[in-house]
Amino acid sequence: MDVLNVTAAGPAPLVVGIGGTGRAGSTTDLALTLALRGAEQAGARTLKFDGAFLEQLPLFRPHHPGRVPAIRQLLARVAQADGVVLATPSYHGGVSALVKNALDYLEDLREDTRPYLHGRAVGCLVSCAGWQAGGTTMASLRSIVHALRAWPVPLGVTLTAETGRTEHVRDQLSAVGRMTTEFAQAFGARQGAAAQGAR
Repeated sequence: MDVLNVTAAGPAPLVVGIGGTGRAGSTTDLALTLALRGAEQAGARTLKFDGAFLEQLPLFRPHHPGRVPAIRQLLARVAQADGVVLATPSYHGGVSALVKNALDYLEDLREDTRPYLHGRAVGCLVSCAGWQAGGTTMASLRSIVHALRAWPVPLGVTLTAETGRTEHVRDQLSAVGRMTTEFAQAFGARQGAAAQGAR
């Protein structure tokens, strides 16, 4: 599902969304879609790897010599990304295996010029049936983001199937996408200024 949505003219940050459940129309997928829409409204190009895509990925085996095309596609786009939005359902208080497996493949980017998610902002979204499990999963997801050398944006959204359709939560999801884009724009401008000063 490598479809790039472009709403801005000229150079624009790329925000990659990763998440979902594999079930069409899931709360998690809706949350990711709304966050990426917010990113587009802030001027980003966006790309979504949803649950249907993540289902194609074999179980991560760090020392396995080959990578299927879907994995190479995911890694190439993440390496290009200026920001990332992660969306996971909360399963028994933790990140879903589908999402965690995709994130485990980022180990392949450890030798990249920007290792893992180095220096990027990451929006975190969690869908859950109960608030206690949702809070635990959000904390876990943010810890994973830190381990990948990135910064979670200040606003993280935890939602249920019922609250996910309220205007307030939809606005929060959009705000996560905007924050991710705004950070990418600010960081990109700073990097550009540093490069100019080095000449």
